This record gives sequence, structure tokens and C-alpha cells, in this order.
Amino acid sequence: MYLKGKHAIVTGGGTGIGLAIARGLVAEGAEVTITGRRIEVLEQVAEPGMFPMAMDVTDEAQVASVTAAAVAARGPVQVCVANAGIAEGRKLHKTDGAFWRRIMATNLDGAFFTVRESLRSMLDTDWGRVIAVSSIAGIKGSAGAGAYAASKHGVIGMMRSFGEDFLGQPYTFNSICPGYVDTPIVERNTASIAERTGASADEARDIMVNVNRHKRLIKPEEIAAAALWLCNPLSESVNGTEIHIGGGQF
Repeated sequence: MYLKGKHAIVTGGGTGIGLAIARGLVAEGAEVTITGRRIEVLEQVAEPGMFPMAMDVTDEAQVASVTAAAVAARGPVQVCVANAGIAEGRKLHKTDGAFWRRIMATNLDGAFFTVRESLRSMLDTDWGRVIAVSSIAGIKGSAGAGAYAASKHGVIGMMRSFGEDFLGQPYTFNSICPGYVDTPIVERNTASIAERTGASADEARDIMVNVNRHKRLIKPEEIAAAALWLCNPLSESVNGTEIHIGGGQF
């Protein structure tokens, strides 16, 4: 249990990837603050070692106050997982400013606020891991989802830069870039893709499956395994980079 006694925070920790990561961190001994906008969802899934706190990552002041409260209760954050995000697509000519800002506010601004506030207490310790959940779309782009892809490209650039800021210090900053993962987001995307393309629900789901090079949806636990490896003491030389999880090269 290499995380025993350490405090972790996972945004979007009530479902899907975030919940799988939170469970993995608890299994390694961490006390895990799980956050999300809906406290009732967090409370329903919270297990021993998980501490639910309502937080909207788009609200800078709220991220600061909730993180400070979590630190006061459980000590400095030593593992930060910026996972909260939304995945919606529109073609360029249908992307208005409000849609663009909504995607950026959650996926990029929210990740920035989360990392910055977690780091404030992490720097009082001698060890820390910062992990952002980006996307394969943050590496190669995604047809019909320019705003989403741009936000995820931004996350990667941000984490690479933070890794440079703290080079040689006992803190690492990395991104995980999954393809399509079998989470509630996929269910929502099925309807969105069907609407944009005219495909049936089954055809829309097949589109997502076929984006993954091994032609299946990825399990949330596969993403959690990568996050846990990045927290392992033997991963300290992995910094400012991305782990691709999509079934093959892109």
C-alpha cells in the first residue's frame, strides 16, 4: 500500500474513470476526496476511504475553498487527479462562443484550477503526483469536435509545461489520453453522434468502438491502472508526458 497516509483528490470522482481511479487509490492506502457537482451521486458511491465534497471545477473560488477544506480535514494533497470533463461535439460552423467557452471552462479551466489549488499544499510536502485525464482527441484531433479536442490539447500542453516548471523536484505532472471508455459519457455521445451523422444508436456506438484501434470500448479500470502506475514510487522519472490508451498507435 504505497499511498498509505497520503491524501488524494479526484475531480469527477462519482462515476466512470474518476470513480475507478478513486477506488484504486483507496486500495493503495490513500484517503481520497472525491468531488463533483452532484453531492448525492458522490454520497451514493463513496466507499470507506472516500470523502465526497460538492465542487464545480468551473468556479475558481469554489475550487479554492473546497480544496482548502479538504486539506484542513485530511492534510496536504499529494495526489491530484484532474479528471472532471465534458465530451460534446459540434462542427466548426455550428460552434458558437457560448458552446466553446462551456467546453473550455470545464475541460481546461477546471483542470487548471484543480491542479493549481492542489499544488499549493503539495509544495509543503516532499512528494506529489499530478495527473490530468486528457484524451486521444488531445493528440490527433477529432472530427466534429474541435472545441473538445482543443481543450484536451490544452490540458496536455499545460501538464508538459508544469512538468518543466518543477523539473528535478519530487513532483511529477502527466496526462492520460484514453480513447473511448465504457462510461456514461459514451451513452450520451451515442445520441449526439446519431444526431450529427444520421446513424442509428447501434451504428453510433460502433463509430466509437472503431475509433479504438483494438475495436472495443476501454474499461475504466484500465485508465485507473495507468493512474496508479504514475503514483508508484518507481514512476518518478515519468514527467511531462502522456500515456496513450486506445489500443494502438495513432
